Amino acid sequence: MKLRIKGNSLRYRLTKSDVSQLAEKSYVEEKVDFGEQVLIYALKITNDAVLISTFKNNTITLCMPVNMLTELQNTDKVGFEGEHGNLHLLIEKDFTCLDNVIEDQSDNYPNPLAEKFYEK
Repeated sequence: MKLRIKGNSLRYRLTKSDVSQLAEKSYVEEKVDFGEQVLIYALKITNDAVLISTFKNNTITLCMPVNMLTELQNTDKVGFEGEHGNLHLLIEKDFTCLDNVIEDQSDNYPNPLAEKFYEK
């Protein structure tokens, strides 16, 4: 799972294993160790109707409705977005990059633009 923060926007990108773990445990998290403090960013499945986010005890938690997870798992839907106060929230599948990158992408979703990109 990747987190991108820009201004008042949070963007979570999920690999296939992240989505599987969410379906199994209703929760997934990652940690960033700054030495004296740790930042945790997590995604939690809820019965709420919309995306919401909290920041407590050095933990950013994005709460995702269970119906969104079901649609993410069972369809070609790329992601979901919403607003929580002034905060823009986005959850999306993490696709493989179209250019060469060093990062391991074996758990990413196939990029739907790959065929068009490689035809050039």
